Amino acid sequence: MSNDLKQSNMNSQELVFTNNVGAAIDAVVDRLKPNNIFVLVDTNTATFVLPRLQQQSRAVAEAKIITTKAGDIHKNLESTQAIWRTLGEEGATRHSLMINVGGGVVTDMGAFAAATFKRGIQFINVPTTLLGAVDASVGGKTGINFGNLKNEIGVFREADTVVLSTLYFNTLNTEELSSGYAEMLKHALLSDAASFDSLLSKHVEDFDSEELLQLLEASVLIKKKIVDADPTEKGLRKSLNLGHTAGHAFESLALERKSPIPHGYAVAYGLITELVLSHMKLQFPSSQLHRLAAYIKNVYGAFDFTCDDYPRLISLMRHDKKNLSVSEINFTLLREVGDVQINCVIAEEDIKAALDITRDLLGI
Repeated sequence: MSNDLKQSNMNSQELVFTNNVGAAIDAVVDRLKPNNIFVLVDTNTATFVLPRLQQQSRAVAEAKIITTKAGDIHKNLESTQAIWRTLGEEGATRHSLMINVGGGVVTDMGAFAAATFKRGIQFINVPTTLLGAVDASVGGKTGINFGNLKNEIGVFREADTVVLSTLYFNTLNTEELSSGYAEMLKHALLSDAASFDSLLSKHVEDFDSEELLQLLEASVLIKKKIVDADPTEKGLRKSLNLGHTAGHAFESLALERKSPIPHGYAVAYGLITELVLSHMKLQFPSSQLHRLAAYIKNVYGAFDFTCDDYPRLISLMRHDKKNLSVSEINFTLLREVGDVQINCVIAEEDIKAALDITRDLLGI
């Protein structure tokens, strides 16, 4: 793929796949004509990305900068209040524009802050991590963590434009790249066996920036097709929660332990648990389950949990937003790669059995 702008206009949200990020941002700003511009970054992005982007984009160079603390632990109400406060003090109006430059924390929280300030101002997402690009920045889910629960508070609101690139991925370490790759594995499982086989054949760092941009585009468009069909998660969009009912429970447990794990790692472990359930309930092929589990064990290691943690994990699963009631735990499962079954209610004993097998597959 060349570095020329490649756009996908699907419903209201414009996606721009390019490594000419500055030009893409300036083109969007020229079209939107905001009365002023704010750029939200975290402390990492402020150091490693913002100076480069200020050189590449006239709009970013002239914008007012809002800096928040890095890390999922800071994706909370206190940080959001600080963003709202700065917007108010610096004269933001309903005709202002916010550009969220960063990973999933920045695009989730920045989008939520923009969507709620004065009942909503325009915003652009510029994800700088693979996880942010393939997951948080696209699809219109915004939110913050609350009470140790992931994304407990939020609204549906798509960014006006998302500029997707691999330009800044050289600032990421292996853990951050692998975290995003887990969401790409999920999208491949939802799509087709060829995509799944392709991703399992390599490690994320084996691709050059242009190859990865092509894979990123393919992965994002899988998600976008689903979101366009069901923007507010009434049905089909629940398929995107594959790996997340268990994964969010692992992630929340790690937060409670004050030893957070990357979101993509939690999803990777959750994919194992939910493919185990898929095998138990829908006869998902054991060969595909074992291939995925071996890959995850090799690349992501293991999340250390014991049977003593099962009650808390199940309690956390009950808080999942897909559940229709607190008495049922709802999963997205697969019959085959690409054959998705939503709204699968699973009993506690089956979840415990799946957690047992997950531990065995991870060598815990």
